[in-house]
Amino acid sequence: MRNLLDLLARVCALLGGLVVVAITLVTTASIVGRWLFDTPLSGDTELIEYGMAVVVAAFLPLCQWRRANIIVDFFTTRMSARGQRALDRLGALLIALMMAVITWRTAVGTLDQKSSGATTMLLQWPEWVAYALMLPPLALTAAIALYMCVTGRSGQPDARES
Repeated sequence: MRNLLDLLARVCALLGGLVVVAITLVTTASIVGRWLFDTPLSGDTELIEYGMAVVVAAFLPLCQWRRANIIVDFFTTRMSARGQRALDRLGALLIALMMAVITWRTAVGTLDQKSSGATTMLLQWPEWVAYALMLPPLALTAAIALYMCVTGRSGQPDARES
């Protein structure tokens, strides 16, 4: 299970990285088009917004898997290792619950956007597709956090794992 979660988290991050490259290329093409030809790329901001929604979700699984979230340990540095592990597991449970709710609400939003036929203003792309592309990484983040809560293990071994 640990190897599968690691693989899936890395694949999500890789896909997110590819979308960042695409966003960079779109931005560059639009700037160059505006500068050289006085014609920016039509719908560039829509493409960037669309892509950024996917990028943020795509990097969450690896961030959770590697314990790369910001941790304020001011109050816990003097706690025992056992107490810190217990708090880590509680935090992972809370993240799992939060990500499950976000996944659920994103799924509801996907269905709502699809049924209403909402599209982007200039390109007329269906908005539900961006929502749908966020679902797998959001669900994976919830699954990873739940795994971390149950096992106390992550993709970033350290002294606090049990």
